[in-house]
Amino acid sequence: EMLRSLVGSEMCIRDRVERNYMNSSTLEPQSGDINFRDFTKRRMLHVVLPLFIVSIIAFLDRVNIAYAGLTMKENLPWLTPEVFGMGAGIFFIGYVLFEVPASLIAARCNAMHWVARIMFSWGLVCILMTTMTTELEFYVYRFLLGLCEASLYPVIYSLLIPNWFLPKERAKAISLMLTSLLFSNIIGGPLAGILLDTTFFGLHGWRTLFIVEAIPAVIFAFIFAFWMKERPEHASWVTDVEKVYIKAELEKEEQQKQAVKKYTIWQALKDPKVLRLALIYFLWVIGFWGFSFWMPQVLKSLSGWPPSVVAWSIAIPMTAALLVQIYCGYSSEKRNEKRWHVATTLFIGTIGFLATPHSPSPEVSLFFICLTAVGVYGGMGVWWTMPTTFLSGAAAAGAMGLINSSGNMGGWVGPYMLGFINGHTGSFAYGYYVMGACMFLAGLLILTLPKSMEHKED
Repeated sequence: EMLRSLVGSEMCIRDRVERNYMNSSTLEPQSGDINFRDFTKRRMLHVVLPLFIVSIIAFLDRVNIAYAGLTMKENLPWLTPEVFGMGAGIFFIGYVLFEVPASLIAARCNAMHWVARIMFSWGLVCILMTTMTTELEFYVYRFLLGLCEASLYPVIYSLLIPNWFLPKERAKAISLMLTSLLFSNIIGGPLAGILLDTTFFGLHGWRTLFIVEAIPAVIFAFIFAFWMKERPEHASWVTDVEKVYIKAELEKEEQQKQAVKKYTIWQALKDPKVLRLALIYFLWVIGFWGFSFWMPQVLKSLSGWPPSVVAWSIAIPMTAALLVQIYCGYSSEKRNEKRWHVATTLFIGTIGFLATPHSPSPEVSLFFICLTAVGVYGGMGVWWTMPTTFLSGAAAAGAMGLINSSGNMGGWVGPYMLGFINGHTGSFAYGYYVMGACMFLAGLLILTLPKSMEHKED
């Protein structure tokens, strides 16, 4: 009987071990099996870093017109403030037309190749901008640039980051990735100051700026296609245990979303929360892009500084906004709170917009521009985690596309409105008042969003 008992126990233990081994590929591993600090570092290196570089290049090529505008009129006498504002903003018309369909295409194909295609095509258009000589060519190239770049950020926010990071990690990951917008200005301002005084292959000033900043997009498109992977199961640097864990956690998140409400693409586009997010972003981006495209010329007007000094000075407000954006992502994750983090930065931006036209000195004007930069940039990383708290998959991609498209319509309204007002009044003051009001209203609307859009700890 003792022998039978021992044999039975051994068979039971062997059966249990075999069963656990067979199930290890399908059951969620214990968190103790994973070194989360090391896993996070590897995700930052192989996911956030390549996206960070893509975003830096994208933003450089999108806003280099702001710095080129400091000297373009020397060669292009037809470039009035109104024409400049229209050309800066028409980028977003092309962006909007292709935004939602491109996001849906990316959700059904290889997102990595799609992002690489985006980079390559916008790099070619930036190079073509060095050849423009007429107002029509200016509009056409800016429109094509927006068409080529359409869906870049919705793909990142709704497909790539959610494939790699759990809900409670996304605010920090997206905030870190979106610091690229500020780094691009910290880099782009001084770089523009140098390139505007440089001759490159016979091209001088703003033409040098366009071509030098376009080349990295063409080259990095190929690097990106091989560097980053769309999902953890495709990456060799993710262990089997980590693949099983993150897949199980993401499936659990999806089940929780579907248990509340299963969204089709059409339902997501009609959902009241999505429409409210679209309105908020429209108002926000009127200020965001009106500020970004006109900031160098506004600072030059207030300070009287030469273009090279203005370009270098832009690094100061961008650095301030960078620090606030990083803090917002960290604080939002720590406190499990989103709405007040975003709304507070928008209210700070409102103060900056209203105060900047009344600056009594160049130094004070730079300080108020710092406040405005904090307002338009500071909460952006936390903001883009909100739609994925209740949407996923193709529905999330479509909704992100709608939200981003709505915002990008504001990207046309803001720069053109400021150029129109400046051209007819000789001052940007009234345009800044309008943008301040838009930022304030966006902040109030943020606070009306349901608390269910806060991320929760399990």
